[in-house]
Amino acid sequence: MKTRREKDTLGEMDLPADAYYGIQTMRALGNFPISGLRPKPAYVEATVQIKRAAALVNRELGLLETKIANAIIEAADEVLSGQYREWFVVDVYQAGAGTSHNMNVNEVLANRAAELLGGRMGDYSLVHPNDHVNMAQSTNDVCPTAIRIGALMLTGPLLRAMDELEKTLSRKSTEFDGVLKSGRTHLQDAVPIRLGQEFGAWGANIRYHGEPVRHAAFSCQELGIGGTAVGTGLNAHPRFRQLIVEELSRMTGIHFRMAGDYFEAMQSLRPMVELSGAVRNLAQDLVRIANDIRLLASGPRTGLFELNLPAVQPGSSIMPGKVNPVMMEMLDMVCFQVFGCDTTVLMAAQAGQLELNVMMPVVAFNLLHELEILANAIEAFRRKGIEGISANEERCRAYAEGSLSIVTALNPHVGYQRSAEAAKESLSTGRTLREIVAGRGWLTPEKLNEIFDLRKMTEPGIH
Repeated sequence: MKTRREKDTLGEMDLPADAYYGIQTMRALGNFPISGLRPKPAYVEATVQIKRAAALVNRELGLLETKIANAIIEAADEVLSGQYREWFVVDVYQAGAGTSHNMNVNEVLANRAAELLGGRMGDYSLVHPNDHVNMAQSTNDVCPTAIRIGALMLTGPLLRAMDELEKTLSRKSTEFDGVLKSGRTHLQDAVPIRLGQEFGAWGANIRYHGEPVRHAAFSCQELGIGGTAVGTGLNAHPRFRQLIVEELSRMTGIHFRMAGDYFEAMQSLRPMVELSGAVRNLAQDLVRIANDIRLLASGPRTGLFELNLPAVQPGSSIMPGKVNPVMMEMLDMVCFQVFGCDTTVLMAAQAGQLELNVMMPVVAFNLLHELEILANAIEAFRRKGIEGISANEERCRAYAEGSLSIVTALNPHVGYQRSAEAAKESLSTGRTLREIVAGRGWLTPEKLNEIFDLRKMTEPGIH
């Protein structure tokens, strides 16, 4: 393997001649052979966008030579188009604050910009990773800004997936509005409900979760870039903060705002915790919904079997004809991973000290990971799991008519005590509630027909 030699403040090292990263990245590769996990693509893109915006702003402010700034901008555009992604290689578990990640991006852009100017990789006399690509920046303001931008890039797809799931559940609610079934509380028979009402409640739940996610996304739109090392803005032009926020807004189409307090923006990962918490809360309800569907589809002979699930793959390697609720199982597993990511974000966020939280690399990975996988899981769950669901109407109706809890409708007419007596006798003898109540002369058969109208029992009122 051909090599080239680079020098930094610690000494010299050999690294692959064709590597677009430099010596500081090489040191990180040696220091952190931990997981093999590389930064999420959204995190790389967000960091590169910051570098691009900084080069443009520093050029406008007369601090960065035009040809150098233009080369950095062109290199950044190439990365944003999908090129050179294989050179962002630092492990997720790395130096605190994300210095290794920041320098990895600085070095790749510097080496590519030098090539664009006719130079060679490793010769930083044309474009320097620190002096030029990192001008007016610090790892300490770049990384929290990149986490925010990356999170917002992924929040959009999550919200769209939630919206589509809510619409699909609402359509199913209309489709199943006439399907009468037994409700269940404590996993025991309860009064009748319509299958459409269950699906409608699930759709409403997803819709309600959208607002906290949107509110948390709004919090992430406040950027502390320009605070440099500790929030003071040392080594950055006084107008840099405003101009780079405006440029990032133009580049991304996201309406960013300057931090209200640059010291707070650097010390606290509050917006990330808020967003992660909103995603976790969504995930816990998704687990509940997925598990309800698994329960309602259980069977076909020994379970509830109120729902037919689409068969997307053979369910067993040994039992022919088996259909498993695989999309619901997948969603559960993704949500469990989200819970773990959220716990990591929470613990890392509270571990900051004084002017900086050095746990940002693990926050970046976990927050972006949970946003990405949950959006993908919701969309797959909707397309492969929900859209093709059908109802076993006869099974549902049989459960509703056979449920002892329809005796609840008798309470206003014969009282709770008599209703309970009738339920116990029905359970022990197998006789219907109608037979028992009419036989005791409590109500006429005509009155019982009015009271035991199952459809009316799914709406408010005394029947």
